[in-house]
Amino acid sequence: MEKIKLDAIKHIIAIASGKGGVGKSTVAVNLALALHALGHKVGLLDADIYGPSQSLMLGGRDERAQSLDGKTVEPVMKHGIASMSIAYLMPEAKAPAIWRGPMVSGALQQMLRDTQWGDLDYLIIDLPPGTGDIQLTMAQRIPVTGAVVVTTPQDVALIDARKAIEMLRKVNIPVWGVIENMSVHACEKCGHETHIFGNEGGVGLAKEYKADLLGQIPLARAIREQVDQGVPPVVNDPDGPYAQCFLAIARKVIAHSLLKPAENSRTFPEVDIDA
Repeated sequence: MEKIKLDAIKHIIAIASGKGGVGKSTVAVNLALALHALGHKVGLLDADIYGPSQSLMLGGRDERAQSLDGKTVEPVMKHGIASMSIAYLMPEAKAPAIWRGPMVSGALQQMLRDTQWGDLDYLIIDLPPGTGDIQLTMAQRIPVTGAVVVTTPQDVALIDARKAIEMLRKVNIPVWGVIENMSVHACEKCGHETHIFGNEGGVGLAKEYKADLLGQIPLARAIREQVDQGVPPVVNDPDGPYAQCFLAIARKVIAHSLLKPAENSRTFPEVDIDA
């Protein structure tokens, strides 16, 4: 199947997870903002059609995308990055997308193809959890440079993170590394550290698949509050420890993109589904 032509975008990076609730969207938005803070032109595509969250995280929950020519749509600019989400295209923020699989896949392709992204160094795609229609559409139609898998150290999350990695490998998308989110919680009063979701599960996952451990992000109330307020840590407190954590991850992602340039000619392999 022919890829969508995106010649003005140098690198497309998919942020994936096996299950929901591991903080994938939080990682995606902060990574995009960190890449921008390091001097790159960045776009962020919210590919979670049923549960879009990037409009809220970027502070644009009530904004709607505009079309200047009646054919294409302008991205919503927030904190210096171009963003697109189905939330920007719905009549109101609380309106759900009650669609079947083919409509969801079509919406993803249309948002990607018809958005006036301009020249970008990086386009971050925040995928929905799982290994379904959106992931297969991405593999077939989008020239993805590489993927990052987000997990918590918890065994339940690691089970599904393995499935995400296996799926990405089956469709020939390079897995650049693993991000362990909610790695450790430090008490705000005494500083005592507690591994609420387990200890170094993401570290073991990276070793298992010989992937890079891109970073370990702590479980912190400040990250949650700032994201909910539409000013993620990289914007709200760029010199703070949480922003520095995401900036360190962004530098590793840049290194991978320089070592492994986009392979826009990749073909989609035949995938055998076991009973």
